[in-house]
Amino acid sequence: MTENQPSVTAVALKYGLITALVGIVYSLVLNVLDLATNQWLTSLSYLILIAGLVLAMKDFKANNYGYMSYGQGLGVGSLLSAIFGLLSGIFSWIYTTYIDPEFMARMQEVQRTKMLEQGLSDEQIDTALGMAEKFQNPITMIFGSMAVFLIIGFILSLIIAAIIKNKRPEFE
Repeated sequence: MTENQPSVTAVALKYGLITALVGIVYSLVLNVLDLATNQWLTSLSYLILIAGLVLAMKDFKANNYGYMSYGQGLGVGSLLSAIFGLLSGIFSWIYTTYIDPEFMARMQEVQRTKMLEQGLSDEQIDTALGMAEKFQNPITMIFGSMAVFLIIGFILSLIIAAIIKNKRPEFE
C-alpha cells in the first residue's frame, strides 16, 4: 500500500502554486481598487493560505488511502507556505517596481499619517521610514515575504495537521 504513497513535495508544489496564484490575483484586485491600505481586507489573504493548507492536506490524505501523519501534514503545509511566500514576494517586487512604482510612496504616506496620529515626532517618523526603505530591495522583499509566510504557514500547519491527521495503524 505504501508504493503508491503521494509525494509531500508534489502535493505542496501543486497547491502552493494554486494558492499563490489565488493570493496574487486577490492582491492585484486590492491594488487596482486602491484598497491595499485596508488592513482588514489585506489580512484576508491569510484565509487564502489557510484554505490552501486545508485543501492540500485533505488531498494528500485522500490520495494516501485516508492516512496522513502529523509530520507529513507539517511537511505539506510548510513547503506550501514557502512557495506561497516566495511567489507572493516576487509578485510584490514586480508590482512595486514595474507596474506601480508609486505604490511604495503611497504606502509610506499612509504610514506617516498613522505615526503622526500616534504622536510620534517628525524625526522619529523619518527614522522609522528610512529603516523601512532599506528593506525595499528585491532580495529583501522576496525572501522576507517567503520567511514571513513560512513562519505563519508553519504555525497554521501545526494546528491544521493536528486536526486532519489520521496516522496509519502500526500493524496493517
